[in-house]
Amino acid sequence: MITLKSNADIQKMREAGRLVALAIQQMAEAIKPGITTGALDAIGERFLEKHGAKPSFKGYRGYSHAVCISVNEEVVHGIPGSRTLNEGDIVSLDIGAFKDGYHGDSAWTFPVGEIDPSAARLLNVTKECLIQGIAQARPGKTVGDISAAIQTYAEKNGYSPVRDLTGHGIGRSLHEEPSVPNFGRAGAGPRLRQGMTLCIEPMINMGKYDVVTLEDGWTVVTKDGKPSAHFEHTVLVADGAAEILTKAG
Repeated sequence: MITLKSNADIQKMREAGRLVALAIQQMAEAIKPGITTGALDAIGERFLEKHGAKPSFKGYRGYSHAVCISVNEEVVHGIPGSRTLNEGDIVSLDIGAFKDGYHGDSAWTFPVGEIDPSAARLLNVTKECLIQGIAQARPGKTVGDISAAIQTYAEKNGYSPVRDLTGHGIGRSLHEEPSVPNFGRAGAGPRLRQGMTLCIEPMINMGKYDVVTLEDGWTVVTKDGKPSAHFEHTVLVADGAAEILTKAG
């Protein structure tokens, strides 16, 4: 069931989203060659707890960390730990915050030091895929309009949107209806209504769209071993343009 949020609900989601954005900023400032993914996770978790929020992911379906941190060919759900980031890596930070009964969820992919121009282009195109998707999140449009916009931009630039994982609704629960795929047909799927809150999250592979899950049961990687980027915002379907809820200011 798709739930429409009241003004009071939305105000709480703005605060959860603001904390998510600030937590990502805090972690991003610490990204440099030599830091471990576990250290970044600790920064994100401490920030949320300091501001009265709980990490949405910690304990979710048995996940034991606050942040999903995915490096290079890891698409999503990378488990933080002793892995050290190296010059030239790309790293995705995906974090959720739960406060006053509502969730916010965002992800951003960052360069570690100087990166290859091909990796920088992947990041730029994936970020633009997010912008293209958000532009379709208006009343009267459909989920398929978001999906088609993301797929069209990614494929026009020679990349592949992941098909096995999707964006989602969000609110009192971390994952709500509807699913928001990164590929699809314009005009298809549920119609968007004012008050819907969605996580739009392009996961774009440099190579083919096929992915596999590692033996840890969480980490999803590209099947061909080529890099992947991930950008995500929580957005409100509002009259006129969508409102990004996961922003720092």
